Amino acid sequence: MAMTNNKTHCFTCNKDKITYPCEGCLKNFCLIDLTRHRQLLNEELRHIINEYNQFKQIFNEQKPNSHDLALINQINEWEIDSIDKIKQKAKKCREIVIKSSRTFLNDTEQKFNDLNEQLKQIHNENEFNEINLNYLRNELVKMREELDNPSIISIQQDSQPFMYDMPIISLEKTLKFNIWKQNAITVAGGNGYGPKLNQLCLPAGIFVDESKNIFIADYSNHRIVEWKYNAKEGQIIAGGNGQGNRMDQLSYPTDVIIDQQTHSIIIADWQNRRVIRWLNQKQDILIDNIDCGRLAMDKHGFLYVSDCRNEVRRWKMGEHNNKGILVAGGNGYGYQLNQLCRPAYIFVDDNQSIYISDQFNHRVMKWKKGAKEGTIVAGGNGEGRNLNQLSHPLGVIVDDLDQIYVADFGNHRIVRWYEGKEEGEVVVGGNGQGNLSNQLNVPMGLSFDDEGNLYVADYLNHRIEKFEIVFKESPFLIWDKNDDDNLRFVTASSNLRAYIFGAIIQSILLEEPNPSCIQCSDIEHPVRVRINMSLCERLIRKHLKMNKPDVIIAGANGRILISADDDEEEDEQMKHYYNI
Repeated sequence: MAMTNNKTHCFTCNKDKITYPCEGCLKNFCLIDLTRHRQLLNEELRHIINEYNQFKQIFNEQKPNSHDLALINQINEWEIDSIDKIKQKAKKCREIVIKSSRTFLNDTEQKFNDLNEQLKQIHNENEFNEINLNYLRNELVKMREELDNPSIISIQQDSQPFMYDMPIISLEKTLKFNIWKQNAITVAGGNGYGPKLNQLCLPAGIFVDESKNIFIADYSNHRIVEWKYNAKEGQIIAGGNGQGNRMDQLSYPTDVIIDQQTHSIIIADWQNRRVIRWLNQKQDILIDNIDCGRLAMDKHGFLYVSDCRNEVRRWKMGEHNNKGILVAGGNGYGYQLNQLCRPAYIFVDDNQSIYISDQFNHRVMKWKKGAKEGTIVAGGNGEGRNLNQLSHPLGVIVDDLDQIYVADFGNHRIVRWYEGKEEGEVVVGGNGQGNLSNQLNVPMGLSFDDEGNLYVADYLNHRIEKFEIVFKESPFLIWDKNDDDNLRFVTASSNLRAYIFGAIIQSILLEEPNPSCIQCSDIEHPVRVRINMSLCERLIRKHLKMNKPDVIIAGANGRILISADDDEEEDEQMKHYYNI
């Protein structure tokens, strides 16, 4: 009787041996390499301990620096100056009140004396009737009312402050337009872990197409499933034939993307160490002998793959079966700006800049095209749960305004960062580890649909969560072009994507085309807008759609004002409030 073959592939030596799994990195090692692997982890632990000790020393020695003292002195000067201005203003107001009061009292006294003389006169002469009595009585009532409530003196709030505010907070750039409902809708899985079509087992990477169909790398089911929009169960479109290395099999797939040009499915077949393409039930290997982590494709069709060997490479379509071009990392395991430590998810923008979730460095890196090192755009302050920290970041995606969304794996939340900011903000999750609709359990892949709804692969909850976007209703004023003389303000409906108006800096009606502006809707009276080109003209082309407006009015603060009500009086109040 033949001995059972219980040997598997060792991740390090690439030989078939009796292997042992590492629960941390989910890889299998032979005994020798497992020992070495543990030694590396011990070295990493010692390195972390040293960093903690260094931090403790720095923290104990920390004192206010000269920059802090200069700012404090500036605030003190502002306080003294403001108090002095307030005292001067209060003194002036008191003088006005005293002067006005004296004038009022003198006038009232003179009026009283005149009326009192008239009263004495008619009394002495005994010449009076009802008219005289009513007159004297009414005048006395008026004097009493004016004495109790002198109408000549009042305090009014000026809309323009005489004292300037300290511009500490206002120096920050704010671009946070999107808000999502905090309770998600489960759109795939959520029926416990398992192999059934209405189940998932550790979903990792996800891709949402233009029809809101969701493609899921169903990691522990060794398959790719597609969940149609509003479907109750998924369809297996790749794998699903058991774990294995045949062409019709997958082994722990970690990511999936759709090649929009060929409509083929590209899969990171992680344990088989290959990137494979499925098209019409036919399979071919694009890249082999690679520790593929995650996938991305840019607008030119170049394929990007994060490699567990601490690098990201790029391949040209049709020329995959080679080593590719190194575009990030490749300088060994480490935390320097030219290094990566277990890169995971990647995102490529229109400029071919690559955003990488640098998992074990607890940061997100941005590598510009051709750069020799990256820049930290999120995290990078050690592992933690503070808003300036991340814990094993995974899914990463960037929106049209260059805002970076990160699946903060260890903190069970999705956070948003803007390049150059010191900290991010929680957009969904962050309510502890759990399976409630407002909770996540180690989130992984992220995706947006065309409406801006956010999809999260909720890994240990075996489900895909959809967080629906909520647009704040912005006040909106439209000038009726046919009523030029009166400049009457009327209402108009607007597209739900009102948040995008933050990109507009001026709006005008143009009778002749202007090459610096774009027409934003096909209507009777064309509306043209001059936009902030630094925020990309394509944003306006894609999102600015309105229902029969004539002219958009820009507020003094540079914002576009939108009204969804039917009450013109409210529009007038809004106009006054926003100083238009």
